[in-house]
Amino acid sequence: MFPTRLTSGYQSFLNGCLPRERQRYEELAKSGQHPEIMVIGCGDSRVAPETIFNAGPGEIFVIRNIANLVPPCEPDTETSFHGTSAAIEFAVNALKVKHIVVLGHASCGGISAFANKAAPLSKRDFIGKWMSQIAPVAERIGPPCADHPEWIRRLEMAVVGYSLENLPTFPAVAEAIESGNLTLHGAYFGVATGVLFIRDPLTGRFTPYSEEVQL
Repeated sequence: MFPTRLTSGYQSFLNGCLPRERQRYEELAKSGQHPEIMVIGCGDSRVAPETIFNAGPGEIFVIRNIANLVPPCEPDTETSFHGTSAAIEFAVNALKVKHIVVLGHASCGGISAFANKAAPLSKRDFIGKWMSQIAPVAERIGPPCADHPEWIRRLEMAVVGYSLENLPTFPAVAEAIESGNLTLHGAYFGVATGVLFIRDPLTGRFTPYSEEVQL
């Protein structure tokens, strides 16, 4: 049976959001999507970009994976599949987005699993292999300190920086940045507090959002 939570949610959509947004949906169906912003976020159910940024249909192009990671651009092979890379390529080449935001967050399960050396969830250990790419990031921030939660928080923020560093390894991203048509941003969301931190591209420091701090 289809999940009741989804059918009840869809019923609410039919009775509320859809009538209010019907014209927008009709226009999007005719003209296609033209979002100016791509958000690369974590699949964590508590950190939905559309909810955090109060975005309507067609406003942001979202890709979500474990720990909002962007791996370096790698040559394709017949046996490789690059979901995040494909989404980046589509957003930059087809949609011509003007901004890419890497959105990290507190209490990230993937990063905690890496930091705490959690046992694999399966023999294939897809999560462990995916998260292993942040090992150099962990080395960069130094060994865990006495305040382990704070160290994990620093690692979560450093992973945002790691993804931002890897984005220009994609030729299309680098070309768009060089031409002035694309800007990269980093952000971090506090799940318990609801506070959004914006990353300074020059210093790498995260500052709580205010009206003076703009994406």
